[in-house]
Amino acid sequence: MKYYDEWRHVFKLDPNKEIDDDALALVCESGTDAVIVGGTDGVTLDRTLSLLARVRRFPVTCALEVSTLSAVTPGFDHYLIPAVMNSTDVKWFVGKHHEAVKVYGELIDWEEVLVEGYCVLNDKAKVAQKTTANTALTTEDVLAYARLADKMYRFPFFYLEYSGVLGSKALVEQVREVLTETKLIYGGGIKTAAEAAAFAAYADVVVVGNAIYEQLEEALKTVEAVRAQKA
Repeated sequence: MKYYDEWRHVFKLDPNKEIDDDALALVCESGTDAVIVGGTDGVTLDRTLSLLARVRRFPVTCALEVSTLSAVTPGFDHYLIPAVMNSTDVKWFVGKHHEAVKVYGELIDWEEVLVEGYCVLNDKAKVAQKTTANTALTTEDVLAYARLADKMYRFPFFYLEYSGVLGSKALVEQVREVLTETKLIYGGGIKTAAEAAAFAAYADVVVVGNAIYEQLEEALKTVEAVRAQKA
């Protein structure tokens, strides 16, 4: 298992999307540092369990990004907990977490839990709409969230989430400059090795998701492209 502080490249698989066994094998054997299972809608326990069982046939680190409590199941190496810092509804920053801990607090293995300070920046993305994220942010707004994640909350990750579109490389570079302990994750719109390399120059971790389902051959090339970069 590759520990989270060693991650550079990860693939994200959506339980609500179909992927055949051959494609899944290519993803899991690509050399990626981890596979994250997660999505915004249509994520059920049955779909999550099915995907987990299929990924577990391969020796790759597997993490669940928790979007709904009903789909949480044992068997993952890590459980990534998004805290949407720019949501206008406090339940997406702490309320949902409080609800979960009230019910399952005594059963949680806290060593497996990793909190991601999310900053959602694509207003058209499902995650932005679901979490009522305020995406009309200035650079100073984003940097302030990054500093909060790093210095006040001491989150393991700060996640710049563009979900479906390429974000600003300049902003990623500026965020990287203010983080000292928290790892910077970039996700959104990466479809080619060149795009992956460009963001890997500044982000600690690059996430590739939709490209798996749209152009797998190009998605697989992103692994080496990211590794060739030193953020």
